Amino acid sequence: MDERLADILTDSFLKILLPGLTVTVPLTVLSFSIAMVIAIILALVQFANIRGLKILARFYIWVIRGTPLLIQLFVVFYGLPNLGIVLPPFPSAVIVFSINEGAYCAEIVRAALEAVPKGQMEAGYCVGMSYLQTMRRIVLPQAIRIAFPSLSNSLIAMVKDTSLAANITVTEMFMATQRIVARTYEPLALYLEVGFIYLIFSTVLTKVQSVGEKKLAFYGRRR
Repeated sequence: MDERLADILTDSFLKILLPGLTVTVPLTVLSFSIAMVIAIILALVQFANIRGLKILARFYIWVIRGTPLLIQLFVVFYGLPNLGIVLPPFPSAVIVFSINEGAYCAEIVRAALEAVPKGQMEAGYCVGMSYLQTMRRIVLPQAIRIAFPSLSNSLIAMVKDTSLAANITVTEMFMATQRIVARTYEPLALYLEVGFIYLIFSTVLTKVQSVGEKKLAFYGRRR
């Protein structure tokens, strides 16, 4: 590595990391939070077997999981203006990532709900709880413990997927890297550098996931 390349990498590190902290992280947190709300609603609708709503939920999941995320981004950001709906880049990315991730997480939560023994529902009814109380106090806490590892993996995957937001002009880490590459003509080193930063983010989340699993396991034993 020559001195020029070393200077470029040193100078670019913070220029890439800063958009990661100010754009990539907020984009991930906002999108995943909304996605979890969507996922829980869709999972509960399917678990309760409300026929009309279940059909709508399955259709939503089928369409979103069956089409590429990049196309969904393009439809919202570049396509909706044809209908008179113009959204800024960041809100467009939040909407698309939330809708997309909500479909995948809905299947994870649904499977977790179905993994909870049916006797748990009956136990709730026996002590006088309503359906909603039983779900909130007994079934959902157990389902979340079951789903936590898979949901954590989805969160880690979303951090990396946010790089696609560069295609709709969101200035996150990958777009910041592309701009530096265009100026310095050092694509290999700079793309490896941004990959390393993504790896750091993913590693931190993996550690958080490990701690979360241990705490949930401890809480489950206490209950």
